[in-house]
Order: sequence, then structure tokens, then C-alpha cells
Amino acid sequence: MAGQRLMVGFDGTELGGDVKFLIKDLHVGGLILFTRNIASPEQVRHLCRSVQEYARSCGEPALFIAVDQEGGTVARLKSPFTEFPGNAHMRGRREAVEFARISARELLDVGINMNMAPVLDVAVDPATSIMQERAFGSDPQWVSWLGMAVIQHLQEGGVMSVAKHFPGIGRTTLDSHLELPFLETSAEDLAAVDLVPFQDAIEKGVAGVMLSHICYRSLDDRRPASLSRKIARDILRHQLGYDGVVMTDDLDMGAVKKHHDIQPLVRQILDADIDIALICHRSPDMEAAFEAIRSFQSMSPASRRSCERSVGRILRLKKAYLGTS
Repeated sequence: MAGQRLMVGFDGTELGGDVKFLIKDLHVGGLILFTRNIASPEQVRHLCRSVQEYARSCGEPALFIAVDQEGGTVARLKSPFTEFPGNAHMRGRREAVEFARISARELLDVGINMNMAPVLDVAVDPATSIMQERAFGSDPQWVSWLGMAVIQHLQEGGVMSVAKHFPGIGRTTLDSHLELPFLETSAEDLAAVDLVPFQDAIEKGVAGVMLSHICYRSLDDRRPASLSRKIARDILRHQLGYDGVVMTDDLDMGAVKKHHDIQPLVRQILDADIDIALICHRSPDMEAAFEAIRSFQSMSPASRRSCERSVGRILRLKKAYLGTS
């Protein structure tokens, strides 16, 4: 069960010894691809087929194979894949549908089954927002309208959609890749604006939700969303009723890596009812995270049941999209 709760990055463009170790020995549930893993459509197709065949030969469930393909500034797949100008440049729903349909077809064609998109952050003040070029805009209804089109047509095309970055980083000016941002916005303002697209995504049946590495003082003044029971469990799970797969943003980002060792970090994630820990760069943190998950699930009957629920959500999603259980 422990490895199913890890999604990891790796080096190289083919199924090598280290990727085999991640699949066979750490039993990882998913891989995420970056530019360093991509050379051509044919190479990506061979890589995805190879890792899935290897997982199957090891008796493992099919893998999530994910990529950040938002369009614009964050698009790992370049020409000859179709390149789009990005969310900030979409003028209406037709463009959102076109992006999602073409992206789903091209991703699925090479074996990628999960897109870390759409960005549902509301850039309340586009001039200062760190998400200026990645957000659909400053109006939560507009963000939701375009975001729901992307979710619907990615998933109708067979690709799992992951909405990000809950509960919204559009107000943020500091880059969480570098340091931990603190947001002073009231809970009422967050609910009226930032949460709106995520509520709609939950109703739309979005496959996954990614949590931000932002500390929202009005919601939890001690922990960023990616480590917070108050945000992940109490708000996302209980208040909004989301029973899909929840994952962290990359645990290699400065917002958390500069402030936490990996094992206590992972224990906080598990305690918050978060399903998947995302680690995007190959390091001993992956082995340490695996051991932390194994340790957590053996701590008590309650922690064991919590792990079973999380793995149940993961396997349910894999069965729905990948035909595995």
C-alpha cells in the first residue's frame, strides 16, 4: 500500500535500472514526466509502454503517468505536440474545449494518462499575481467556466484531470518554488472567490486535486495547505465533500523542503488525509518517504484504516481510467 501513495519523477528517457527500482521495490503508484524525460513522441510512447509493461510484470497496478501540460509557460511537451498560448490568453470556452480535446488525444496517444491541469487559481490582481500567465483570469466565474470545460473534455478523452492549486494561489506574489508564502486573506473572501472554481470542479467529478504550498493564516496559521488537516481534511474532504484523489504539490519545492525533513513531512501529509505525496526529483527522499508511509500505516488501527481508504481511492481511480484494480 505504501508505494501507491507516491508519485515520483526520475532521470532519463527510457526504462532503466533506477525506474525499475522505483516500480518493483518502492511500488510507486505513479510517475511524472518532465522535459528531461521527453525527446520525441515515439520515445515517450515507448517509455510509457515500457514502464506499464514492467509494472504489470511485477504484479503492480497500472501506473499513473502524469505531466504538467497547461499550455503557455508550463507545457512539458513541445512541437511536434500542439502548443497552446496558455490559460491567460483564452478568449472563451471554445478555446478551452479545443485545448482539452487536442491535449487529451495527444497525451493518450503516447501513453500519458493524467494531466496536472487545469489551474483553477483566481488571479485577483493580475498585475501582482505569481499566476498571472498561468491563470484563466481574475473573475472566479470565468475561471470556473473555462476550467470546467477543460476538466470535462480531458476526462471525456480518457485523461485524468488534476485541478490545482487548492485552495487557490492566485493572490500570491511570492513563488513557493523558492520560499513559503503567507496569505492574510480572510476565510470569507477565500470562500467567495478562490474556492468557487474548486467547488465546481468537485461537482464536475474532477479526478484529482492538488494542494498548494501556501500558508493561509485565516484557515491554518501553522501549516501550508499541503500539510494541513484543517484545509485538506476539514475543508476539502468534509466541507466540500470531495472523495477523490488528493495530492501535494512537489515536495522538492522550497516552501516545504527548506523547513521540513522528509519523514515528519510525510507523516503530516498522511495525517491530513492526503492520498499522494509528489516528489519530482530523484533523491533518497523517495526511499525515506516510502519508509515513513510504511511506518505510519503500522502505527495504529486508525492509521491503517486511513491508509486503506487512501489506497482505495487511488485504486478506484485507476480502475475507472486504466482498467486495473
